[in-house]
Amino acid sequence: MTDTIQTAAADSGAVADKDPRRWKALIFIAVAQLMVVLDGTIMNIALPSAQRSLGFSDGSRQWLITGYTLAFGSLLLLGGRIADYTGRKRALLVGLTGFALASAIGGVAPDFAVLLIARCLQGAFGALLAPAALSLLATTFTEPLERAKAFGLFGGVAVGGNAIGLLLGGLLTEYLNWRFCLYVNIPIAAIALAGGMKEIRESRAEGRMKLDLPGVLLVVGGLVAMVYGLGQASTDGWGSATVLGCLIGGAVLLAGFLVVESRVEAPLLPLRVLLSRTRGGSYLAVGTAAVGMFALFLFLTYYMQDVKKYSAVMTGVAFLPMTAAIMISAVLLGSRLVPKVAPRLLMVPGMLVAAGGLALMTTVKPDTGYVAGVLPVEVLVGLGLGLVMAPAMNYATHNVRPEDAGVASATVNTSQQVLASVGIALSNTVAASATTSYLKLHRPSPTLVNDAVVHGFTTASGVAAAIVLGGAVIVALLMNTGKPDPSQASADGPVAVHV
Repeated sequence: MTDTIQTAAADSGAVADKDPRRWKALIFIAVAQLMVVLDGTIMNIALPSAQRSLGFSDGSRQWLITGYTLAFGSLLLLGGRIADYTGRKRALLVGLTGFALASAIGGVAPDFAVLLIARCLQGAFGALLAPAALSLLATTFTEPLERAKAFGLFGGVAVGGNAIGLLLGGLLTEYLNWRFCLYVNIPIAAIALAGGMKEIRESRAEGRMKLDLPGVLLVVGGLVAMVYGLGQASTDGWGSATVLGCLIGGAVLLAGFLVVESRVEAPLLPLRVLLSRTRGGSYLAVGTAAVGMFALFLFLTYYMQDVKKYSAVMTGVAFLPMTAAIMISAVLLGSRLVPKVAPRLLMVPGMLVAAGGLALMTTVKPDTGYVAGVLPVEVLVGLGLGLVMAPAMNYATHNVRPEDAGVASATVNTSQQVLASVGIALSNTVAASATTSYLKLHRPSPTLVNDAVVHGFTTASGVAAAIVLGGAVIVALLMNTGKPDPSQASADGPVAVHV
C-alpha cells in the first residue's frame, strides 16, 4: 500500500523526513546518469570501426551522433513533465529498461538503418531517464550540506563520464568490437535497475498531468530544427539554405512555444521555471560549460589520433587527468564549498579557469609534447568545469515547485544539449575555415597539413574560450543568490514523496 509523506515548504520551517536509503539511492541514480553521459562520447571512437563493418558512407556517419542528440534534446521537456506526474522513480526505471533494449538492438544491428533507429531510441529513452534522475536527486536531498555533497558527486559524473566514455570506447573498440560500445549499457542499466527498484523512493507531483499538446509540438519541432541545423552547419556551412532555414524556422517555433506557454492553463514548461535569476544563471553556466567541454573533446581527440598518432586506447588514457581534475574539483572542492558561499562565487571562477585552459590550447603546436601542451589544458579545463557543475546542478532546481522538479531538471539538460550543439557546430566551422585559409596562405611542405589542422583547432579553441568567458560575465551579472542559510532544511519547497 502506498503511503504519502507530505513535507512542508522551506519557508514554513518544517523539515523533510530523511530517507534512510538516500545515499544508496544516490549511487544508483549516479549510475543511471553515467550510462546516459557515457553514450554521449563512447560511440565517437567506435564510429570508424562501425563504418567499416556496416559499410555506410561518410555522409551518413554523422547521423549516428545527430540522431541521438535530436531525439534526446527535443524530447527532454516532455520527458521531464512525464516524470513529474507519472512518478520519477517509475520514469527512471522505464528509461533504463528502454535504453538497455535500444542498446541491444544497436549492438546486433545488421545495417546502418537499424543502428540509426537504435540510436534514436536511445535518445528518446535518455530524455525520460535524465530529468528523472536529476529531479529524484533534488527531492531526495533537501538539507543544504547533504544536497551539496550529492550534487557535487552528480555533477562530477555528469562531466567526468564524457571523458570516461572516450577511454572505454577506445578499450572496447580496440580489444573487443565496436558493438560492445552499445552492449556495455546493458550491465550498467541492470545494476541501476536492480538497485533503483530497491533503494530509490518514489516521488511525484500532486494531481493529474494535463498534456500541453501545442507546447509539445512547438518545442519538439523547434529543437529538432535547431539541433539539425546546427549539426548541418559543420558540413554545409552557415550560409546554406538548409542551415538558415532550420535555424530561422526553429527560432520561430521556439518563440511560438514561449507565447503558448504563457497562456495555457497547464504549460509543458512553466515560464516561472526560466524567470528565476538563480535557475537561469545555472542553465547558462551548464550550457556554456558544455560548449567548452565538447569543443575540447573534439579537438583533442583528433589532435591526439590524427596529428600525434595515438591509438584509440592511448587517446582515452590521455584524457584521464581531465577526469581526475573534474572529480577533485566537483566532489572534493565543490561539494564542500556549495553550502558555504554564494553559487556565482564558484561558477564564475570555474568558468574563468576553464576559459583559461581553452585559451592555453591556442598555444599547442604539432610537435608540442603531451606534458607541456595537452596536460595543463586538460587539468585547467577539468578543474574549472568541476567547479561549475557542482553548484550549477544544485541550483538548477533551486526553490522550484515540486510539480516542476522534473521539467526544471529537463531544462538544464536541454540547455546543455542545445548549447553544446551550438559549440560543436561553431567550432567545426571555425576550425575548417581556419585550416582552409592556412593551406591557401602557406607554401607546400612535409608538415603543412598537420600545421594547418592544428591551426584550425587552436583558432576554434580561442572562440570556445571567448564563449565560456562571455558566459562567465553574464552569470556574474545575472545571478544574485546569496550565501546559503545553513538553518534552512529544504531549498525546494514542498515535496511529496510516495513510498
